[in-house]
Amino acid sequence: MNLSELKTYLHQKAGTTEETPFGPEALVYKVMGKMFALVGHMSDPLTINLKCDPDDSLALRDQYESINPGYHMNKKHWNTITLNGEVPEPEIYDLIDHSYRLVVNGLRKAQKEELAALSTKGN
Repeated sequence: MNLSELKTYLHQKAGTTEETPFGPEALVYKVMGKMFALVGHMSDPLTINLKCDPDDSLALRDQYESINPGYHMNKKHWNTITLNGEVPEPEIYDLIDHSYRLVVNGLRKAQKEELAALSTKGN
């Protein structure tokens, strides 16, 4: 998976913005102002931090050497995935979707309604 493919997939999520609040080396993807992904786009290979259910996080870390506790993140709720080819691309997309859903589920009701309106517009 290359950076262009990753960015395209992340931008397809409704309500998503790309920001660089931590400096140019980290691309932060937010839905309705809440982070769901952080891409280390200057790393070789690329890395991505994704929110994850704590029980799933532990299982994924046991299954893949390239999935580790979130770098500079809450280690219970975030994983850092090194995109070196070990984790199959479909599973990476599933993990992105999971992170996005977790963040959306935690939004306030008004934010969820705003996001739903954006989704129906195809944004």
